Amino acid sequence: MKAASVLGITAVALILFLFEWPKLRHGMKREKRAFAVLTVIGWALAILLVMYPNLPGPSQVIDKLYKPLGKLLEK
Repeated sequence: MKAASVLGITAVALILFLFEWPKLRHGMKREKRAFAVLTVIGWALAILLVMYPNLPGPSQVIDKLYKPLGKLLEK
């Protein structure tokens, strides 16, 4: 089941990349780089969520990072 999900996510990312890449003009180097990086990051996050569905969300990570600081400030 996970393998099928990974293949599906990869297929969607490739289709997105193949359809959008030619629309970026030749001189748009920064835009192409940003598009490629954001696509790869999105693909990697999707794969991570399929493999580890119980990963904490962004707000939970921030709570864990700043909870000790909050306790220090309360005193």
